[in-house]
Amino acid sequence: MPKKSPGGGLSPAQQAAKFLGVSVLAGAVLAGIALPAVGALGLAAKGSVESFDELPANMKTPPLSQRTTILDADGGQIATVYSRDRTVVALKDVSPYMQKAIVAIEDSRFYQHGAVDLKGVLRALNKNARSGEVSQGASTLTQQYVKNVFVEEAGDDPTKVAQATQQTIGRKIRELKYAIQVEEELGKKKILENYLNITFFGQQAYGVEAAAQRYFSKSAKDLNIQESALLAGIVQSPSRYDPVNDEAEATKRRNIVLQRMAAVGDISRAQAADAMKAPLGLKVSKPRNGCITAVKGAGFFCDYVREVFLNDKVFGKTKEARAKVWNQGGLTIRTTMDAAAQDSAQRSIKDHVYKSDEVATAASIVQPGTGKILAMGQSRPYGVDIKEGETTLNLSVNDDMGGGMGYQPGSTFKPIVAAAALEDGMPANKVYSSPYQMAYPSPVSACDSKTWRNSRSDPAKLENENSSEVGPYDMKEATAKSVNTYYVQMISDIGICPVTTMAKKMGVERADGRKMDQAPSIALGTQEMSPLTMANGYATFASRGMYCTPIAIESVGQRVGDKTKSLQVPKSTCSRAMSEKTADTINALLKGVVEDGTGSKAGLGSRPSAGKTGTTDERYAAWFVGYTPNMAGAVWVGDPAHKRKMSGITIGGRSYGKVFGGEVPGPIWRDMMSGALEGKPVEQFNDIHIPDGRDKGRGDGNRDDDRDDDNGNGGFIGGLVGGNNNGGGGGEPFPTPSFSLPEGFFRGQDNGGGNGNGGRFG
Repeated sequence: MPKKSPGGGLSPAQQAAKFLGVSVLAGAVLAGIALPAVGALGLAAKGSVESFDELPANMKTPPLSQRTTILDADGGQIATVYSRDRTVVALKDVSPYMQKAIVAIEDSRFYQHGAVDLKGVLRALNKNARSGEVSQGASTLTQQYVKNVFVEEAGDDPTKVAQATQQTIGRKIRELKYAIQVEEELGKKKILENYLNITFFGQQAYGVEAAAQRYFSKSAKDLNIQESALLAGIVQSPSRYDPVNDEAEATKRRNIVLQRMAAVGDISRAQAADAMKAPLGLKVSKPRNGCITAVKGAGFFCDYVREVFLNDKVFGKTKEARAKVWNQGGLTIRTTMDAAAQDSAQRSIKDHVYKSDEVATAASIVQPGTGKILAMGQSRPYGVDIKEGETTLNLSVNDDMGGGMGYQPGSTFKPIVAAAALEDGMPANKVYSSPYQMAYPSPVSACDSKTWRNSRSDPAKLENENSSEVGPYDMKEATAKSVNTYYVQMISDIGICPVTTMAKKMGVERADGRKMDQAPSIALGTQEMSPLTMANGYATFASRGMYCTPIAIESVGQRVGDKTKSLQVPKSTCSRAMSEKTADTINALLKGVVEDGTGSKAGLGSRPSAGKTGTTDERYAAWFVGYTPNMAGAVWVGDPAHKRKMSGITIGGRSYGKVFGGEVPGPIWRDMMSGALEGKPVEQFNDIHIPDGRDKGRGDGNRDDDRDDDNGNGGFIGGLVGGNNNGGGGGEPFPTPSFSLPEGFFRGQDNGGGNGNGGRFG
């Protein structure tokens, strides 16, 4: 409470009260004309106060900040977020007792006076003069409303809040002029409605509706006499009269309000007496704000929605403008989240990986052909309590959207290499020698006319997962078995640039925002990606080659006053990344992975599915990325800190000697997708036949088609049969002939060592 100034003179608040009293007595205010410049009364230093006439004619009234509600695709509530917990309601939706209580205790002559209460000013001046301090204020409810508007406009800026509440003559003059304007423009009922909606009631509750919900878990329209009196009493000092922390003080204040209501005739003395005997009757609802309130483990999806809003220019040209809209709240955001898919994802995660495990898992589901994100979850819960294993790091998304730096996707990147090769003209039954171990071929063409070269003195080498994996293999078998050397030979053959270009077309990018390395090792998934990126990339295969940018928001409604307007939202943009034939071929290859390859434990039974496993070097990460024609999903398991190798480890209560993509992520994906797809139509892939590769003669199998070969002869009959590959290519597999040929008619020179000429005639 303001006190006398150190020198014994009047404090600024007393000066303001005296000044306003003199002005009112002079009739200037009542006439609505200009007040004399305060400098003429000797009450202010030069430049400290503007004259009444120089103030802007209209008060800026910012929209009241309110809670924002985030909904799933069907309208179910995911979470509520707000900078200030407020729900604006009309006066008709506020209990009449509440209306009377606030007027009785704050401004009992509200309906009799104008912007300034002459009697109130005189009474306050007289009492304050006798006491030697400001013991009674003279602000009307209208003036209090204006002050609250200044505070609301200041937002969370402490400097601006201090300026809006400082006890100076300047602020009082601004408050007075705008109070006159408000009285003329709004009328008493609207002023009361606005006041009840803007006022702070403590416990993070702004406005009467939030206060009623916070303290009594009911709507403002249902407040009874004693509940209304309690809330009205809080306004003067929300901390002092906080009923949650000081029930006795709050009770005293409530009873003062009840007495005042009886004194002005709003209720009878008998009603007041009965209400004063009643207990406070609190039924407190704890403040629940932010994505930590999200249902079905959707905290990370909720956080992603916030990141989209704050980063997408459709919601504002600058970051500051977007943040202002978000903090203003009053938004109803309908998202793309499918409640069943989200629930299934989180249940599967919980069943297979415990939040206390040394490693974590993250999963995302996307709808092919639309880019809609249907689900997003992880084993480590959303929150800030580190002791409870909580985190706000979204393991499913890229760094710039609240995620980490990503994780190497391993062999789940191989289908992108295959798609690039098919688009470049490579046949689907291409055969490569695929030895167990080999050095990276060199040189290899890269983008911008550059060339990657292996070291001559210490060449980089690679090997397959098992020593039994020795070719030759065709594309179907190499994909099903995830043969490393096959895919390195493939990327070395077609070049690096077609692969990085294909990845870009599919939206597959590094999680840290860096450009992809120009090295043949990318074929083995050495570039860090996020689960959402991989799920959406594979959705391109499911939609027969159409890539759609991921979206999480369907619509946004913004409440302004008593009206709601629609805001523009980001739209998914779709483009063709590859031909339908290429996509269909990849689908056929990846169906083999789940039917009888490394992903057999991820199969969905009678529902057609396709996918790919991935396990990185040293087993820091394991993946399964797969899809049906109507949903695509990615599951990653690993240590986000990239320290714990997944060998000799317990995950979800089960011990593993070594973790493979098909062993842990695969079953998570299977259970997640089974639940997400329950009740959804069983859709079929567009079947395409891939003939088995024949003539698997040993050799490096360098590219050889109907064009001039890279290193040797063009082949027999214009390339119908593989040409010389200078050092052992198995050559192009034989096409299925339409006529019979003598056995052994086409034969490469094998020489027992795999260095034959590969399929040349005789």
